[in-house]
Amino acid sequence: MGRKMEISRALQKRADKMIPGGVNSPVRAFCAVGGDAPFILHGEGSRLFDADGNGYIDYVGSWGPLILGHSAPAVVEAVIAAARNGTSFGASTPSEADLAEVVISAFPHIEKVRFVNSGTEATMSAIRLARAYTKRKYVIKFEGCYHGHADALLVKAGSGVATLGIPGSAGVPEEFAQFTLALPFGDLHPLEEAFKKFKHQIACVIVEPIVGNMGCVPATGEYLAALRLMTHQEKTVLIFDEVMTGFRVALGGAQELYGIQPDLTTLGKIIGGGLPVGAYGGPSDIMDLVAPLGPMYQAGTLSGNPLTMAAGLATLRHLREHKQEIYPRLEKLSGELVAGVAAAATDAGVPICHNRVGSMFTWFFQPGPVTNWTSVTKSDTKAFARFFRSMLESGVYLPPSQFEAAFLSAAHTEEDVQKTIAAAKQAFAPAHA
Repeated sequence: MGRKMEISRALQKRADKMIPGGVNSPVRAFCAVGGDAPFILHGEGSRLFDADGNGYIDYVGSWGPLILGHSAPAVVEAVIAAARNGTSFGASTPSEADLAEVVISAFPHIEKVRFVNSGTEATMSAIRLARAYTKRKYVIKFEGCYHGHADALLVKAGSGVATLGIPGSAGVPEEFAQFTLALPFGDLHPLEEAFKKFKHQIACVIVEPIVGNMGCVPATGEYLAALRLMTHQEKTVLIFDEVMTGFRVALGGAQELYGIQPDLTTLGKIIGGGLPVGAYGGPSDIMDLVAPLGPMYQAGTLSGNPLTMAAGLATLRHLREHKQEIYPRLEKLSGELVAGVAAAATDAGVPICHNRVGSMFTWFFQPGPVTNWTSVTKSDTKAFARFFRSMLESGVYLPPSQFEAAFLSAAHTEEDVQKTIAAAKQAFAPAHA
């Protein structure tokens, strides 16, 4: 063991002087797991390489976008070709409609889509659009679901907020969140009560159909079907936040798996091929309310950036052309990996359970089952931190939080999986427990 970390430590000290916490997104600071965070120089396939020359099998994948792995040739070539023509124009380019066409082909309810620069922008805009469409104020979200860092959505938001033990966020006036109703995930009774109490006042229900921001916690098909029925009856807009699951768990996301169509869908991550992106889309009668056609204003200087469109288009075309090979292989390798690590824990007497949907998964350090935010919080975060540090020393890079999902890519191999299971056996050995 004993990774060399001198250069990464020096880079961290330098960053600390100029950037809050030395990071541009909180979970990167390793606050929840301890130890030194590696500074990454490059990635290739399933591997990351840091400034000290250490290599890692990567199960973060830039938090989900890199379903084809790092530096996928088709994606890199597309970005280079686009960059040669210019990096940004603030004007329309053909690639925007090209990418829109592929997105729409995968999501049957989407007739029109608007590209933005992040998942936060996508969900914020979709909620504004739902309010414009319904002329109502209240929004229902669920505990442990993270929909970006917009003021009204940082209520019991899971993800990095949970990792840092923050209940919401400083700087958000209570008045900004007063129209956000945070309900228990997976429980229909509070939802029914909310619709009774705020009858004809709820603009939208937003949900991650497979939650990734309190760890991987899938909804049941029955629950989502009930959500669909209730929102339809109340003329409330149902938003599926598929920023993480879109093109990840299936080409058509979680709604393809469950066979349930929302009114609006938010997307991100994979549709940008690893570059900054977000999108929201739905039927024309709702989307035509977006400016310049309608009164719901939303704009962005870099929205539809040609480099992002090129990277996203290369990624989605590859997934579409090879979906019969890629998705079954992701399912097989992910199943082997998750079960193998869980078996290693069981053999060592370490309480662990796991959730997985396709190539998205989490090991929870508790007996389980884990079905909602309340059950997630019973996890032994100290045990997870020890496991994380041991795996990192063995060259396996996992999300540095018990409350984040991990991802496997098309670049991962059977050898990667077996090496990871072997590292887990070592991590669970008595000397490391």
